[in-house]
Formats: sequence, structure tokens, C-alpha cells
Amino acid sequence: MAKAPEPGQVKTRLARELGEAAAATLATRMLHHTLETARRTAAGMVELCVTPDIHHPVLNDAAHRFDACLTAQGEGDLGQRMARIARRVLAAGEWPILIGTDCPALTPTHLQQAIASLETADSAFLPATDGGYVLIGLRRFDRRLFEGIAWGTDAVMQQTRSRLMELGWTWWEGETLHDIDTTDDLVHLPEGWIDRRFPAGCDSHAPDTLCSHHGKTSCETK
Repeated sequence: MAKAPEPGQVKTRLARELGEAAAATLATRMLHHTLETARRTAAGMVELCVTPDIHHPVLNDAAHRFDACLTAQGEGDLGQRMARIARRVLAAGEWPILIGTDCPALTPTHLQQAIASLETADSAFLPATDGGYVLIGLRRFDRRLFEGIAWGTDAVMQQTRSRLMELGWTWWEGETLHDIDTTDDLVHLPEGWIDRRFPAGCDSHAPDTLCSHHGKTSCETK
């Protein structure tokens, strides 16, 4: 699930310190890291779900570079868009694994653990230190899991746990990881990942989240 990566529109909190071009370049690097991680893990297709324009050149380049299928998120808030993607993938007989692209600490092992957990649990999560989550995996669907959640706040994971208990679902939680959203988070970046030299037009765009399907070999733009 990716926002069109325009400088000044992506990683705006980081841009206050790094500048818009450098923040967008960093976001691109994190996107590529996540796509590479997903590609190394996925048994089949990796899908990059974007908004508002599936024709954005940087998103098309990233999808081509990492052999990912590019699709549109559709309308609505974050929860509505996540629910739409999850329902579509589950209806096709697959397990959706929705992944954030702003977590350099994400590894193939994390993804493998989440996929394996869905053999016995209804859902899987990698919590984030900011109170959200880096990953959600599902083998069943209920729209209530995505409704009434204070997206973008430190209450997201706790509210989600409460909703899971209300639904009577089982879930697995893996390691809590660091998202890179603010300047305080930059200490968790690998060395050399920030480069202020590149102008906005030099590979300086990136989306926010990625949706990976376990075991699917093709996809269709919705």
C-alpha cells in the first residue's frame, strides 16, 4: 500500500530535518529494501498497492525492478484500503501479508515466521515501537479489525489486540521493530543510508506500504 512518492508529500516529518529531496531518497531506499526482502521470501507474487496513481514512474520502476505486480488501493481511509486488499486476496484463496516499507530492520526471517504462524493462528503481526504495526497477516477476514482504529497514533496495536479479543481470533506477534518516521528514529538506520546530495528528481520517491501474497503467481489491477 504505497503513496505516490512526491518530495514534500512523503516522510514529511523527516523532511523538516533532512530536506524534502533527502527524505524522499531515504524513503525510496527503504522501499527497495522492503521489496527485495519480500522478493527473497515470497513463494509467488509480490504486489505493490499504490495511491492515487498506478502510472507514477518511480512506482512503475520499483515494481519492474523487483518483479512486483502494481495495483491500486482505491478510496477510503487506511483501514478501508487495508480491508479492501485483504478481502480481495483472501477471496482468491491466498493469505495476505501487508507490510510497511519504512522498516529497515525487516528481514526474510520475520516474513517467514509470520507466514508460518498463519498455519495455526488467525492473524499475525510485527508490532512497531511507535505503537503501530509493521506487518499484518491474515487467513480470515472481518472488516471490524480495521474499523474504529486510531491510525497513525501509538494506540493502533493495542486497539487491534482489543478488537482481536472481541472477535475471538487467535494471533501471533513477532519481534517489535522500529519504523523510520521521525528524526529520532534515524539512529535505527543502517550506516550510510542517508545521502543529502541527490536532488529531488534523482530516484527520490517512495511509497509507504507493500502488500505481499503468499503463494500467488499473478495479479490483476483493481
